[in-house]
Amino acid sequence: MSENCNSNCSSCNQDCDSRKTADDFLEKPHEMSSIKKVIGVVSGKGGVGKSFVTSMLAVAMRKRGHKVAVLDADITGPSIPKAFGVTEKAMGNGYGILPCKSKTGIEIMSINLLLKNDTDPVIWRGPVIAGTVKQFWTEVIWKDIDYMFVDMPPGTGDVPLTVFQSIPIDGIIVVTSPQELVSMIVEKAVKMAENMNIPIIGVVENMSYFKCPDCNKEHKIFGDSNIEKIAKKHNLNVLAQLPIDPDMAAKIDRGEVELCDGGLFGDVAEIIEKDEWKK
Repeated sequence: MSENCNSNCSSCNQDCDSRKTADDFLEKPHEMSSIKKVIGVVSGKGGVGKSFVTSMLAVAMRKRGHKVAVLDADITGPSIPKAFGVTEKAMGNGYGILPCKSKTGIEIMSINLLLKNDTDPVIWRGPVIAGTVKQFWTEVIWKDIDYMFVDMPPGTGDVPLTVFQSIPIDGIIVVTSPQELVSMIVEKAVKMAENMNIPIIGVVENMSYFKCPDCNKEHKIFGDSNIEKIAKKHNLNVLAQLPIDPDMAAKIDRGEVELCDGGLFGDVAEIIEKDEWKK
């Protein structure tokens, strides 16, 4: 090992005895956990609806009869409990931490389920935040989960890196919106996944248009879409282009995401369910 070693083997080309492979960084889940597949939901920046997509995918898979969990890895901006209307706090037993459950039985773990008040800020440095995400994987008892969705924080910083290295992600879904600026930033997230050999299931474009209830005409509030250009450049599948839906947004604000019509997510759920993105 070089005296200048920073333990970041992924960025080093030296073939030393201490070199670690990707598998060496993986953390084992709790010994009582059983998780079949883990899907990450990522975005290049905040405000594009990543948590909305995560929640709706979890609901869609639950409606298809699967046992589903959501790991809220957005420690400084957690919103999953609010979307599901979960207000009780997570408890533990002699073996580990028990996730909370939504009305339809979706298991959830989020920092807001551990804080005294939902509005208490998490003023922690990156390594502490990343360590908390690891604990959600290693110390929480996730029983008999078919699909776990990980709601990632935006960007390409400590937490996404920790998740990609520590948790065996089967694939990720990238969420974007039509603005050119957002599209450019999303490419950074795509390239990060490519550099770390994380499979990309596809791209979901949120807020693509607004459909007027009076004239039935579609209006592109945020301009023309760039999703096809990005998808073609990186050989990705466009999974869905979602409209702005005030009624759905209101339901989520009330903690009723499970009452939303998830028809638009049916095709995406089927792709995940049948592993079509691996073919």
